[in-house]
Amino acid sequence: MESSSPPNSNSDRYQNILMMRHGDRIDKIDPLWLDTAARPWDPPLVDDGLVRAFKTGQRIRSQIQFPIHRVFVSPFIRCIQTASEVIAALSAVDFDPNSVSSNDVTSIDKSKLKVSIEFGLSEMLNTISIKSEIAPKDGKFDFSISDLEAMFPDGMVDRNVVPVYKEMPQWEETVERCTDRFLNLVKSLADKYPSENLLLVTHGEGVRTTFATFKGVDVYDVEYCACAELRRRVSSQAGDFEVITSLGQAGIKYRSLSTTDQ
Repeated sequence: MESSSPPNSNSDRYQNILMMRHGDRIDKIDPLWLDTAARPWDPPLVDDGLVRAFKTGQRIRSQIQFPIHRVFVSPFIRCIQTASEVIAALSAVDFDPNSVSSNDVTSIDKSKLKVSIEFGLSEMLNTISIKSEIAPKDGKFDFSISDLEAMFPDGMVDRNVVPVYKEMPQWEETVERCTDRFLNLVKSLADKYPSENLLLVTHGEGVRTTFATFKGVDVYDVEYCACAELRRRVSSQAGDFEVITSLGQAGIKYRSLSTTDQ
């Protein structure tokens, strides 16, 4: 049976959600990778991407004023690898600012948080994000969930969680449907775990949509490992999300309708 009781209750009665993009993907660094890839639509991270993800996890740990209770992650390998590095940084028993990857972490506190794979955090499944020539010919994006879960430390995967989206989005979904998916997912997960702070590891479109909607701006670039940081009051009844800036806004470039670029 699922429980939404966190390890430590939020004393300030705010719920916090971080929506994070994955790290640097190999096909953008080495286009020739696509020529021999068995799954060209599912590129892994390069080493720099792993380091960026781990260092972002350290930055989250050192800068935010609240614990992360749960991590939800897209099934695409670049997001799984990103989440694995972030979790290592967040859960390391000893915080060492000189560490650069999970390989430098000698001991993990497995009671720190729980992680679950969520199909609703998947890439936008259309030719804007995935070229038709590299997408699966039958439109089916298959994943071995057990193999992906094995990439996280033993005991940290919460297999009792029922995904909000129990299957992958349909190939050639519209941009509008993808936007609705991400916004519905944020609200659904927040409502499901109102007393927990969540980290959602996803793709650029998920971060863009979330940040743009709740800040009311036009986002035109989301860098690797950029985070949209959201907060809402949950003292009596859940309020609306607002974008907050304790992590800064580095990596998300946007413009309002009436001001210059940020």
